[in-house]
Amino acid sequence: MPSGRGRRREFPSLLIKKFIRRVLRLGSGSEPRVTPKEQHGVGREAISHGARKVCEVLQSRGYEAYVVGGAVRDLLLGLKPKDFDAATDASPEEVHKLFRRSRLIGRRFKLVHVMFGEETVEVSTFRARTASETDEHGRDRFNERDHVVDEHGRVVRDNIYGTREDDAIRRDFTVNALYYDPSNETILDYHNGLRDLRRKSVRVIGDARARYREDPVRMLRAARFAAKLGFTIDERTRKPISEMAHLLENVPPSRVYEEMQKLLLSGHAATSLRQLRNEGLHHGLLPLLDVIFEQPMGERFVTLALEQTDGRVSSGKSVSPAFLFAALLWHEVLGAWKKARERGQKPIPALFQAMDSVLDIQTDKLTIPRRFTAVMKEIWASQPRFEQRSGRRPFALLMHERFRAGYDFLVLRAASGEVPQELAQWWEKFQHAGEEERQSMLLAPQPGEQRRRRRRRRRGSAAPPPDAAPV
Repeated sequence: MPSGRGRRREFPSLLIKKFIRRVLRLGSGSEPRVTPKEQHGVGREAISHGARKVCEVLQSRGYEAYVVGGAVRDLLLGLKPKDFDAATDASPEEVHKLFRRSRLIGRRFKLVHVMFGEETVEVSTFRARTASETDEHGRDRFNERDHVVDEHGRVVRDNIYGTREDDAIRRDFTVNALYYDPSNETILDYHNGLRDLRRKSVRVIGDARARYREDPVRMLRAARFAAKLGFTIDERTRKPISEMAHLLENVPPSRVYEEMQKLLLSGHAATSLRQLRNEGLHHGLLPLLDVIFEQPMGERFVTLALEQTDGRVSSGKSVSPAFLFAALLWHEVLGAWKKARERGQKPIPALFQAMDSVLDIQTDKLTIPRRFTAVMKEIWASQPRFEQRSGRRPFALLMHERFRAGYDFLVLRAASGEVPQELAQWWEKFQHAGEEERQSMLLAPQPGEQRRRRRRRRRGSAAPPPDAAPV
């Protein structure tokens, strides 16, 4: 095809390149190990309909196409993949033309999302190796428009396309660099990924320092994969992490958030965060992790929240990122709230100031979307209201949109010993009781509440204000 002929003109000195790569140990050789189904055991029926269809269509048009990445790794480990990705030598524009229900996405890396009903298959074009991995003959391909790195060496744009072998070198870890061909059910392995799966080892491809400099998020991914899969991190992969962790400060907070959400919703959040701490990735880089590990009073609370989240993920139940982040930052909010009250501020204004200050600090490192921070604030603001069990206030709280999330948060606080169990038990009974029983459960108004109501009535309001907490 024209695209293939053009690509061959870009790589005329193949034998020279192979020799240079072997000398510099940039790859495992020019040809991959080909493993048939009889040895790896994964049949094409294990591949999703959408991923199979993408490969079939591309291959029928003369392109190469494979299922790649975490889906192949998980199938080999007997796990159910969350989604399927494909890689091809077709350009993003060519892929987009072949599939009616598809869209081009990404600026840093241009990709195509192909939709099949509820399934979305992410299709990437084989990427060329970086300039540091390329011989002098091929470096003219790295122009300022398509391949951009910042002053720290981090790749911020990369739309230079190469061969399947190039693409295998560009992948982060050996266990993620396996190419599955649904047409013949073989696996292509350039970097001994199958061996590392058997050894339960997370090993970076190429020079670890260069790969972390190129994309510091790979350090977080190494910790996440080790925790999720129960693997150990290869020593050559692990050693540079502690000295290069500061490079995460140069990563956009939105990318750090994306990776942290994957980690926290992986079903292995508690193990993953411990792994981050073990690798020195938490201190000073992600404030929420400092909160978890350096505030003893909040450690049990956060541990319970993570275990609860992991349990819900493993049982297939939905998980709210807003609830989880609210739990992770709660004791930081408590600390700021206490300081504000000590400065003489009234409790509720002090709480809102504490929430804003904690979120402002957090956003510098990890941008939590506003749709989540709004819910987090509602959960936090509801907590003082659970202590008010007189008059109409419990009824008003019961009707609040975030009552259930706030109540679940209260139960978590009670389980950790932060508030009395009796408080959570009262609300459990109150929300399921009938009207008459609810009335009998109400406590006597506190003196401060009575004084506030009398002052309001003396102002001559036409109608009494609703008896709800000022939050």
